[in-house]
Amino acid sequence: MRRSPPRAPRSTSSRPSCRSGRKSTRRMARCGSRSTRNDEADRAATTPGPVAGSRLRARRTLPLHSRVVSSPGDAGPRARGSRATRSPAPPGDAVPPRVILPVTATSPSALVLRLQEICGDDNVFWRAEDLLVWEYDAGFDRHPPSAVAVPGSADEVAAVVKAAHDAGAAIVPRGAGTGLSGGTIACAGAIVVSTVRLRRIVAIDAAARVAVVEPGVPNLTVSVAAREAGLFFAPDPASQRISTIGGNVGTNAGGPHALRYGSMVNHVLGIEMVLANGEIARFGGTAADLPGYDCVPLIVGSEGTLGIITKIWLRLLPLPEDVRTFVAIFPDIDRGARAASAIIASGVVPAAMEMLDNVTIGALNAAFDVHLPANAGSLLLVEIEGLREETEEWAVSIDRVLRKNGATDVRSAATQAERELLWKARKLGYAALARIKPNNYLHDAVVPRTRMPEVLREVNAIAERYGYVIANMFHIGDGNLHPVLLFDARTEPIDRVMEASAEILKVAIDAGGALTGEHGVGLEKNHFMLWVFSAEDLEAMHRARDAFDPDGTMNPGKIFPGGDACADIPTERTKRALAEGMWV
Repeated sequence: MRRSPPRAPRSTSSRPSCRSGRKSTRRMARCGSRSTRNDEADRAATTPGPVAGSRLRARRTLPLHSRVVSSPGDAGPRARGSRATRSPAPPGDAVPPRVILPVTATSPSALVLRLQEICGDDNVFWRAEDLLVWEYDAGFDRHPPSAVAVPGSADEVAAVVKAAHDAGAAIVPRGAGTGLSGGTIACAGAIVVSTVRLRRIVAIDAAARVAVVEPGVPNLTVSVAAREAGLFFAPDPASQRISTIGGNVGTNAGGPHALRYGSMVNHVLGIEMVLANGEIARFGGTAADLPGYDCVPLIVGSEGTLGIITKIWLRLLPLPEDVRTFVAIFPDIDRGARAASAIIASGVVPAAMEMLDNVTIGALNAAFDVHLPANAGSLLLVEIEGLREETEEWAVSIDRVLRKNGATDVRSAATQAERELLWKARKLGYAALARIKPNNYLHDAVVPRTRMPEVLREVNAIAERYGYVIANMFHIGDGNLHPVLLFDARTEPIDRVMEASAEILKVAIDAGGALTGEHGVGLEKNHFMLWVFSAEDLEAMHRARDAFDPDGTMNPGKIFPGGDACADIPTERTKRALAEGMWV
């Protein structure tokens, strides 16, 4: 039995402007399937770097307390500037069902029929029950697209984009939907174009140290394939089991080993991309010193606002001769943070440096019995890679620096199994925190490493003032801070969570930090962009975007503040979704 279908996508030729409003900026306005993994992949997923890592993602169980209210006669996409309203979550333990009011569309639009011609009926979705899984990512916001197309080749992607362009429909590129910033939420009656069928590793050239892949290939799959060729792929975001290379490129993802090897932008050599008018263009490549503008760094991190990526040329690296992993115990997080800066100041740049605070350590011991020191104020995980002569020298230096800066114990993994166990504890942290409170908000900001101790003190003070438990588990090596606010949405006001979160982000910015380290801006932080950039800065960015997408139809409403492209999604990151919880 089918439920009422959604509104039909726009099929007229008129093309509304979908871009975030430039004038608003000047006014300073705020505005799929699971596959069986081989043993090597499972082993690789427990350890980052040359043996790749992963982060467990645990779904919160509280249901969504909201109701979409739409005009009874609205059969098409929501009118420009209109807004969907949602009822607040009821107090206490009452759990009403999620209600989707019926809409009047009963048959596919002309655009949907054209998409079916291109991709096949089984690869185009427009009915309400089929769109549910496409209306959210791993963040807070949710909104149904008008339709979803799942092309199986670059030519099909180009044809889909051309059809949408001719129909005046906006487009939202989507990978695995693991993003935490609302970057794949459909605004302005947009259609979603998914890359999940583009999953080929086209080539691994071991001699040239280059991999050519399609955007739907999971990060871990590339890591395993590279390792089989005697190489490794450095970017290792915690979601690498399921996040795709296309999504990693879109947000400039990093991971623990970004400290030494950099984020995605340092490992993308070339990009094939479908532009907003349906044309296919290539940027960069494997040849050295290519003439012309280097557009690849502009595309990496653009969150799908410049086009849909259909092929990526990736840089692979030789496996290191020696890898050593250390764990240091400190009486408090302040001394652990100072020790991390002291290691870099000593001239040693580790491959990775991760920090866990006492809340996370306690949660890990309680949930998974990993036998971490229960009285530890913080734990610093340090990994070095290189030639054996180098790592031996660095190991002595690191041990000395750690003890000099207050470490009460320093241990080294004696075997690969011990190394994997240490990284497994790091990866299980978010799952462990889920047992403390049913809801949490995971932050992503960058702070200068030398200012980390004072920032952490301020962040913890904010949480204490608001009465929240906070856990800190993050990439301290490159200053990528991930405080996690823990709360219970059934009894704790959502408004206070949002207020505390904004204060935490402001502390990071005031310390000279950045809005995001690896999760992207998306819808989550676009209204904070004016904390970092002037109106003139954002105007220059708009002009760069216009060169690729003059009509602003590619992923409208993302990154830039202001405008009405996402007027039907509250700019406060959809407080209602906090009542359901999130993925961590």
